[in-house]
Amino acid sequence: MKIRNWMKLPVHTVKPHDSVVKARALLAEHRINQLPVVQDEKLVGIVTDRDLRDAPETFAISSQPVGTDTPAVLPNPAEIYVEDVMTVSLVTLSPDDTVEQAAQSMVNDRIGSIPIVEEKRLVAMLTRTDVLRAFLSLPPTIN
Repeated sequence: MKIRNWMKLPVHTVKPHDSVVKARALLAEHRINQLPVVQDEKLVGIVTDRDLRDAPETFAISSQPVGTDTPAVLPNPAEIYVEDVMTVSLVTLSPDDTVEQAAQSMVNDRIGSIPIVEEKRLVAMLTRTDVLRAFLSLPPTIN
């Protein structure tokens, strides 16, 4: 089964300098868990709902001097950029790869979706749900 028959369109994306607030709003609006980060039509990262939700606490803890007992001050999420919390080492596949390859990557790398790229351009996303639908479309086997 080729990925091109199961990949999800349209792709909702953010840019590296978009705020965490904007990215969280997109996730909520489209009821998704990950957003590819694109700059000049090239995939440069991915950000998850967990990355965005934890961003203020992560920044507060990392900016606090070691050994300080004063509580960390949480920054405004509108002032935190997506590029500060995105993952840059990505698992990607092409539309001509197989759904089986995608499923194996999702299990091995413990990820819920895979950006699908063609000539270094993001063309779609393949989600865990897409993979499950593909496998459910197979004819049942007789035991």
